[in-house]
Amino acid sequence: MSVDEATVVAKAGYHHGDLKAQLVEAVRQLVEEKGPDEFSIAEASRRAGVSTAAPYKHFKDRHAILHAVVLDGLDRLADDMRAAIADLPKTSLERIDALGQAYIDFARNGPGVFRLTFGLTEGHDDDPELMECGRACIAVLLGAVADLLDRPMDDPEVGQRAYLLWTFVHGHCFLLMDEKLARMELRVDETRILSQVSRGIFGDVVTDRASS
Repeated sequence: MSVDEATVVAKAGYHHGDLKAQLVEAVRQLVEEKGPDEFSIAEASRRAGVSTAAPYKHFKDRHAILHAVVLDGLDRLADDMRAAIADLPKTSLERIDALGQAYIDFARNGPGVFRLTFGLTEGHDDDPELMECGRACIAVLLGAVADLLDRPMDDPEVGQRAYLLWTFVHGHCFLLMDEKLARMELRVDETRILSQVSRGIFGDVVTDRASS
């Protein structure tokens, strides 16, 4: 959809209750196209089909709008992760693989927001909304690992193995976005890599269950 088409759609479907969501979506698109530092509030307003004064009814400034984009991104990431594992057996490694793939797909499909989200680190502890959204994402990961290990989510072993998974998929995401694999001419089978990682981290659990 072109910018003009998007604006027409926004105007056609606009009412006051949608303004905030429309602006967040418009800024999300611009972040993906130009990066978080290369767009204007006026540009976002045009894309959302509203006046240049309209954003300030909901947002104090540019930073506040970007903050809302990050919160929306974390919510969407948590939803994607939940959906990816919803129908898979709780004790299967395929569930862990699917969780990792959902995280990677989110970064691949929205690298601008992904970079913005994980680059916005200053003041996290003083931002209850951001901390809540971040914990919701981690809770999906911890819950899946806890299910596989048959241990409570706050068990140290759950946290240890969840961190190993997060380290891999998070690092892989940035290598992909930075095009390091292509530049180094590395051919990686992502599905196979995810499987190898999950089996490396949880192989002992699978072996113990198979022998019992």
